Amino acid sequence: MIPVEARSLTKRFGELTAVDSLDLTIGSGELFGFIGPNGAGKTTTLQMLSGQIPPTSGTAKVMGIDVAADPISVKAAIGIVPELEYPPSFLTVEEYLYFVAAVRGLPDNGSVDRCIECFGLQEKRQPLCMSLPNGQNKKTTLSAALLHEPGILFMDEPFLDLDPLIQRKLKAWLLDFVKGGGTVFLSTHILELAEKLCTRVGIIDKGRLVAAGSLEELRSGAGEDLEHIFVRLVS
Repeated sequence: MIPVEARSLTKRFGELTAVDSLDLTIGSGELFGFIGPNGAGKTTTLQMLSGQIPPTSGTAKVMGIDVAADPISVKAAIGIVPELEYPPSFLTVEEYLYFVAAVRGLPDNGSVDRCIECFGLQEKRQPLCMSLPNGQNKKTTLSAALLHEPGILFMDEPFLDLDPLIQRKLKAWLLDFVKGGGTVFLSTHILELAEKLCTRVGIIDKGRLVAAGSLEELRSGAGEDLEHIFVRLVS
């Protein structure tokens, strides 16, 4: 089963074509970086693939499930880390994670405690989320995405607001995750991060996928780094 597959995937908002006829395949064990200028269609693509918004045309399947026909099953099977979405302000970190676990029907097997420990939230269990800085709320969002141990993660700027130590821990966790056969779709504007972390990269510009492949496959000259590749393709 192919973890992520899109064919002619298109999204229009009125006269604006945000994503135009995107073809993409992501295999098991891939950490796929998705990069592009602001407004290029990165977040819209992620939202379609993760069942958050329907495509205008074309098809996408995640773990063999059609995202337009059965978005609920897609959401149940994956983990999602949105860029700017934080937990409800009126809940504590612990309350929110137990709420997510209950919604997903997870047994009380210690998954909440493991995620709290993984992201260093032990001392932040009880304060309301409204009282926490953005970085702590981002850690809580990451914890919620990993509670059910999904096989696929869709992440939109997951390193935003994280301190360097947690960034390092998250990088190591993601590398272990894909080594174990997991799949990650990572939307980011941090080119250095994508270059060091990702097995393959897709570059989107004005809604169209202009290139996809390993760094070696995308190079036109010896020693060309991802920044030079990016500038060459989107300028």
